[in-house]
Amino acid sequence: MLNFGPGTDPSTLLGWARYAEERGFGFAMISDHLAITPDAAEPYPAPFYDPFTTLAWLAGQTERIELGTTVAIVPYRHPLHTARVTANIDQFSGGRLLVGAGIGWAQQEYQALGLPFERRGRMTDEYLEVITRSWREETLSFHGEFVSFDDVSTGPLPTRQPPLWVGGNSAAAIRRTVRFGDAWHPYNQRLPWLRDEGLPALRRAAEDAGRVTPDFAPRLPLLLTDGALDDDTRPAGQGTLDQVRRDVDELAELGATHVLFDTYPGTPAEMRPQAQDHRILDALAQHILG
Repeated sequence: MLNFGPGTDPSTLLGWARYAEERGFGFAMISDHLAITPDAAEPYPAPFYDPFTTLAWLAGQTERIELGTTVAIVPYRHPLHTARVTANIDQFSGGRLLVGAGIGWAQQEYQALGLPFERRGRMTDEYLEVITRSWREETLSFHGEFVSFDDVSTGPLPTRQPPLWVGGNSAAAIRRTVRFGDAWHPYNQRLPWLRDEGLPALRRAAEDAGRVTPDFAPRLPLLLTDGALDDDTRPAGQGTLDQVRRDVDELAELGATHVLFDTYPGTPAEMRPQAQDHRILDALAQHILG
């Protein structure tokens, strides 16, 4: 669901959520930026609706579909705040929240928020420990490098502990997934890389840590074309309907529990009207599901 860019407003956000639920999609997710600095505004122009505020509202406008973030940038908010907000939204939705989490890339945005860009990985690890513990524990004490507190409650606890999908394609993201995540949420990759490099690295990291291998929930850049694209170079999710269907089938064989289609084409100039995006998704769903 696109929560940014010219023409985005409450009616388009509600249109996305109702479309997804009425068409029978299992889940819908939105992205995150907090301070729209020039580096963030270039690919993601204003207005940019806050993901958590938006999801809280959409939770009351929907009944069945799961709602989530792809991905919330963990260091941008104090972890106690994130823990409370996400637990509240999970309660409001009756246990339908998915939390996709990552470290972010916009260096100017980090500077605007007074955060150390070069330490964002360590911050994310520490914050995720606080967040996931806060979802389970009524009262929490924690003493770390970036946050320290005693006997703090962020209750009420969530209806269910929100599934945590850790975003990113790097080795650090894979290790972070194994340590904290319920699923690995890689972005915009080719199937051979996922099959031959990414997923084997995930399994090795889990084995090294003595943990169960997390689930696999990739995000694909959706682009439907009239002619076939070169299978050796195209990302999964791009090409003809038959090519994308084969991608989904192979991802299922690789163990994917969820597949997220990203309808944003990558630049503001290429953004499509919402109705056109819906038609593309309709065609895809009909072709895949029959």
